Amino acid sequence: MTEVGLRIDVDTLRGTRDGVPALCDLLRRYSIGASFFFSVGPDNMGRHLWRLWRPTFLLKMLRSNAPGLYGWDILLRGACWPGPVIGEQLGPVIRSALDAGHEAGFHAWDHHAWQASLERMDGAAIRKVMQSGVQLMQRINGCTPTCSAAPAWKTNDLALLEKESFPFQYSSDCRGESIFYPVVAGAVLSQPQVPTTLPTYDEVIGRNGISDNNYNDFILSLIKPGGLNVLTIHAEVEGISRIKLFEDFLRKTSKKGIILVSLGQLLEGASSIGQGGIGKGEVPGRQGWVACQVNCTGVPPPALPLTVGHT
Repeated sequence: MTEVGLRIDVDTLRGTRDGVPALCDLLRRYSIGASFFFSVGPDNMGRHLWRLWRPTFLLKMLRSNAPGLYGWDILLRGACWPGPVIGEQLGPVIRSALDAGHEAGFHAWDHHAWQASLERMDGAAIRKVMQSGVQLMQRINGCTPTCSAAPAWKTNDLALLEKESFPFQYSSDCRGESIFYPVVAGAVLSQPQVPTTLPTYDEVIGRNGISDNNYNDFILSLIKPGGLNVLTIHAEVEGISRIKLFEDFLRKTSKKGIILVSLGQLLEGASSIGQGGIGKGEVPGRQGWVACQVNCTGVPPPALPLTVGHT
């Protein structure tokens, strides 16, 4: 039996309002449990449009047909004025994922701000935004989130250390190959990392001949029996514009005997957990750096991209 951890990032107001209920209904019909990670603060994702002057970002927007993929309300939300606070407007929707039996983890307070500003934030600033999001999730769900996932796989040593003060059973902050305890400045931290191992839709679509016609088969070809497999989808994509494509993926995994589970379930089933560092790396099809798993000697696992160094 091959298990694939299903991580669902919820980045925006529209993704929460429209994508989460649709995904919960779809997963219920296939008896699948997943890990939802919620952005609960202001939806300022439209401010990413100011990155269009960067050729790599513009190319990604054109390659993935971003307006058709995400919708203009996502692409413009908060671009010129403060966006709405998602958790205050859609608390019951966030709670519905937990009520449906899924993991409801913390993703971000302000997704855009974390991506744009993390490297300039000190420990106190990181702690403040995390506290804001975790406290709002506590009010919504009546309990503290037990897991977290860094927006856009961006984290650093300061963020990892600040997470130690929160009761997260695990985090999913990086790309990698195995579950591991992160090492910062020679110290082994207490919260294991469950990294994403498979590429996302926006990273591969339109590249190397990948289209909606063969995307699911391509992802299935990357799943490794006996290894760690974690797929990240987005409520804004697989929950809305590509929900039929995702349902086809669920049908195909079922036929192949592949079981989709929450990341927490993968962690529970881990026979052993090693140690490793987290460094900066590049993922084909994604603009900018992402956090990647490296082993304690600083050598990336074979499947990771090149140009990896410590954060």
